[in-house]
Amino acid sequence: MEQICVDGFDAKKAYKAKEKEGTPFFDDGREVDLLHFVYGRADIDDIRGSPRGVLKAIDDYARSKKYLMNIGEDKGRILSRLIADVKPKTMVELGGYIGYSTILFADAVREADGRLFSLERNPEFAAVIMSLVDLAGLSDVVKVLVGPSADSIKRLHSGGSLTRVDLMFLDHYKPAYTTDLKLCEHLQLIVPGSVLVADNVIYPGNPPYLEYVRSDVKSKKKKYEKGEINDDKSGFENRSRNQYQDREGEEKLSTEVKGDPNLIYESALTHSFEPTGEPV
Repeated sequence: MEQICVDGFDAKKAYKAKEKEGTPFFDDGREVDLLHFVYGRADIDDIRGSPRGVLKAIDDYARSKKYLMNIGEDKGRILSRLIADVKPKTMVELGGYIGYSTILFADAVREADGRLFSLERNPEFAAVIMSLVDLAGLSDVVKVLVGPSADSIKRLHSGGSLTRVDLMFLDHYKPAYTTDLKLCEHLQLIVPGSVLVADNVIYPGNPPYLEYVRSDVKSKKKKYEKGEINDDKSGFENRSRNQYQDREGEEKLSTEVKGDPNLIYESALTHSFEPTGEPV
């Protein structure tokens, strides 16, 4: 992913601030409240079938009501340009939340005559995604799968729906970035030309993932032969490590495969802004 310079953030577009540590910032009813906000708008008929209209409605909620952990407009522009360049026939999104990124990606993927698989663990969030995707007129482009990401990847692969990944966006359970990538390698879904985009690798951070994609073949083979599987969650802050624990129980990582150490990744960081205005 090329380095794109960002001059500044428009403070008028900032989301409500993210709640402080110890206070819920998602899965507290705001996701369903968002649906009522969107479908209760006076312009609801105008935004039906309009991906941009639905995205604006979601942004309006996050700016006027409560914070939503979306990628937002600034990251969204970068990713839309990337999709236009890659022209993926098959894109996989790990972690759809309420569907903001799903709608943004699907609108761009449709231009490439492609398909988007959005994998979301929480069934309530997945229902919100499907409702908003339908409102945006993108149901023919998107398939939403509910459940742990590794299980959904295996199910898609075994059913023949997923044979390769042209573009993958990782924005789900942070400790699963590396193990899910290794699973995709094992299933030979990652091929020369596949593009991976991982969010939040600097803040709140994902050292195991960065170490893995930046390692050379020799280093990875050494760890592969030793059987190291990158399943240690201790390096992640509590919010990342325990974000699903109350509702879904402890997240189980897919550690039965060790990936393909022969794959080499070109790695680059792209700086942008969170929708609250925080630089990342």
